[in-house]
Amino acid sequence: MARVRSVAVLAAVTLAVAGCGGVGGNDDSGGGGAAGKGAISTLGFSLPDEIATTRVETFKKAHPDIPVTITEGAFDEQQFLSAVASGNPPDLVYLNRKLIGTYAKQGSILPLDDCVAKQGIDMAQYRPAAKDEVTLDGKVYGIPEFYSVRVVYMNEAILREAGLTPDDVDLSDWAGLAALNAKLAKVEGGKLTRIGIDPKIPEFLPMWAKANGADLLAADGRTANLADPKVAEALRTGLSLIEDQGGWGAFKAFRDTFDFFGAQSPLAKNQIAVWPMEDWFLNVAGRETPDAELVVRPFVDRAGQPLTFASGSAWVVPKGAKNPDAACTFAKTMTATDTWYAAAKARADKRAADRTPFTGLYTGNVEADKRIFAELYRPSGNKRFDDAVATILSVQDKGFSLPASPAGAEFDKAWYDAVNRALSGGGDGSADLARGQREASAALNRAAG
Repeated sequence: MARVRSVAVLAAVTLAVAGCGGVGGNDDSGGGGAAGKGAISTLGFSLPDEIATTRVETFKKAHPDIPVTITEGAFDEQQFLSAVASGNPPDLVYLNRKLIGTYAKQGSILPLDDCVAKQGIDMAQYRPAAKDEVTLDGKVYGIPEFYSVRVVYMNEAILREAGLTPDDVDLSDWAGLAALNAKLAKVEGGKLTRIGIDPKIPEFLPMWAKANGADLLAADGRTANLADPKVAEALRTGLSLIEDQGGWGAFKAFRDTFDFFGAQSPLAKNQIAVWPMEDWFLNVAGRETPDAELVVRPFVDRAGQPLTFASGSAWVVPKGAKNPDAACTFAKTMTATDTWYAAAKARADKRAADRTPFTGLYTGNVEADKRIFAELYRPSGNKRFDDAVATILSVQDKGFSLPASPAGAEFDKAWYDAVNRALSGGGDGSADLARGQREASAALNRAAG
């Protein structure tokens, strides 16, 4: 995923695109809410599978008068900001929700409150954590898509080899993690050949900190909390697990060889024992390694209570979009309950044909998920995957996200950089977090000023 490359670039584009209006709609849809007309184009969205293609085809059938061009590829920040600055942006952009606050503050994207009202989009259908991520200062700037939560994956074959069961893996007992890690990791000839526990930092530091009772960012999205001793303790815990497996260089080099998307995944090759990861991996494992000895449990806080870090993307409309009304129609259709259901059915049918487990679909639309799991999903008979689905569903309502912030992208960069410095430089990370706190606070102050 593209990251913030330069605060200077962001500031320059802010000047170029200062000011913003709202997205409305032409009330010409005959009672179905406002609907735009004319061609639209997208950025940051691809068509890799039946979930994406089915939804785009649903839109095309429903709105043949709105030709859509999907420019495939991941979101590229520089490409996006350059397009906005030049006055020739796409009509829709698909991006990580954590970036929305920054672009909203800059005026790079338009508020969608008029769009929501005129299209009749029910924002109550979206999960609260997803909705909060796209809302800044009371205005909606994005229409949420997927809702991805983190759970803990375990390879029971490795646990059994170490004389353990899944019940012996207690991530709430931080004092016992080193001993557990030592039993599961494998180093041969001074080389790491199997990861015991992967804490998945820097990516999942917010979840480890939350488990320790701390938030990286205050609820108002304007106050950094990286210097909190509880955050430092969470980081030290992750650093220690990695250091005990040969240090960051060896650990990362080994992990970089993994292909989580194929039949030769580290699960299949017994290269990792315990790791937190997004829910989408269950879908991949069901397709590629349905016979793997996979066990999925909730991530837990230090009191043993389930929690999860939630994230996802959203559709936004850039300032200067040629056809914002039609863009709003597209975003509404792509995230509607019926559209998600059609996509889930396409996947379920494909899995049935392939004789592999259908593990559901997890979206930002609560009503869509309810319908999918009530009417479409059926246990596959593969107990490991059926239990895993139940685990993911059990934590959906326990998800938290970093709050929307007028300096969301810059804040994200500050804490990522802090953790990466700690990983690369040794030490306990306290000094790195202190520097990150200064950098994050400066960015937040600039955004507020």
